[in-house]
Amino acid sequence: ATSGFFEVPLNETKENGIRLTERKETLGDVTHRILMVPIAQDQLGMYYQQPGQPLATWVVPPGQYFMMGDNRDNSADSRYWGFVPEANLVGKAVAIWMSFDKQEGEWPTGVRLSRIGGIH
Repeated sequence: ATSGFFEVPLNETKENGIRLTERKETLGDVTHRILMVPIAQDQLGMYYQQPGQPLATWVVPPGQYFMMGDNRDNSADSRYWGFVPEANLVGKAVAIWMSFDKQEGEWPTGVRLSRIGGIH
């Protein structure tokens, strides 16, 4: 399986013994492949618990937005504090300011100039 900058052969574990898995997520007409690190049981309590939904599962209500941080695996976002009402939105993202080349566990090694600029 691949996920951008990191390849994971099927059933491989990382050095620290955590088994990585891949899942697919479809948003509209686009399907994304997502590399997953299993959630430690002690971290589940940090997630926002949506009434009527299993833990770590969210259904975005009409008129609300799910806000994803700029670093999906290391951001406090709607998974932790819930949804944002449309009335609270004050602008629209129109550009990507910065995008770095990065290897797993390393400092950024360069800037991805092709990704900076307008959002299509």
